[in-house]
Amino acid sequence: MKTILVTGSNGQLGSEIRNLSSSCDFFDFIFTDFEELDISNFKSLEKFFAKNKIDFLINCAAYTNVDKAESEKEKAFLINGKAMENLVKMCEKHNCKLIHISTDYVFNGKKYFPYKEDDKENPNSVYGKSKLAGEKIIINSNIEYIILRTSWLYSSYGNNFVKTILKLAKKVEKLSVIFDQIGTPTYAKDLSKIIFHILKEKIENKKKFKKGIYNFSNEGVCSWFDFSKEIIDFYDINLKLIPIETKDFPTVAKRPHYSVLNKSKLKREFNYEIPHWKDSLLDCLKQMK
Repeated sequence: MKTILVTGSNGQLGSEIRNLSSSCDFFDFIFTDFEELDISNFKSLEKFFAKNKIDFLINCAAYTNVDKAESEKEKAFLINGKAMENLVKMCEKHNCKLIHISTDYVFNGKKYFPYKEDDKENPNSVYGKSKLAGEKIIINSNIEYIILRTSWLYSSYGNNFVKTILKLAKKVEKLSVIFDQIGTPTYAKDLSKIIFHILKEKIENKKKFKKGIYNFSNEGVCSWFDFSKEIIDFYDINLKLIPIETKDFPTVAKRPHYSVLNKSKLKREFNYEIPHWKDSLLDCLKQMK
């Protein structure tokens, strides 16, 4: 029985992985969050890996506050960048395979067709730069790894756009939402499923990871305005949505205007069919109802 360590396990993705793990009989799981295991503390990691035999590491731990990262650059780079050196060293020492979660924010969003894995990165924000720094550390190592870049993550767990819209809908009669930022919502449950698919294939085929970076989001594209409309329509909420441009809703950190990800590499390499974002949103909202 192989053992999987899941870091950052109290977040959206970690919670979905925990749910799926209950029906998984070919792995043992260890779930940790910051309180149990600080990945930026090398000595703590050393002690943990010495005590536990870890075969696979799914790193969901990250600094994800995009706007706050602009004023907390050091902290963002510590968790998203420097801490990856710690994880890589442990994976090298203990022959542990790594699945790491990254982001569409490594791109500047100035393209108008879906980003491929080998497109030039050029992040707009401290958050994006810190995540890219973490990617580079992993790529330049000798470990077996897979980096999954994803976008617009949401779930019935944690804080996310879906929950924010539902909270605001209880307080206001009209809501302005950006319509000129285009991307794809990703249901954390679907992201957890592809992770399990990759791990199962690895065990069953007894081969090395198909090492590298892979894009994963749900299928289809939309704006934040479109996303919001699907949410309120499901609940039949009497809320007037007003489409606005990014310039009318300034944020501390600059967001990509277009961050649709091309998933053809992942679908081809792992023979995997990805659900459409509307179907996955419906699944999530039914669970939350």
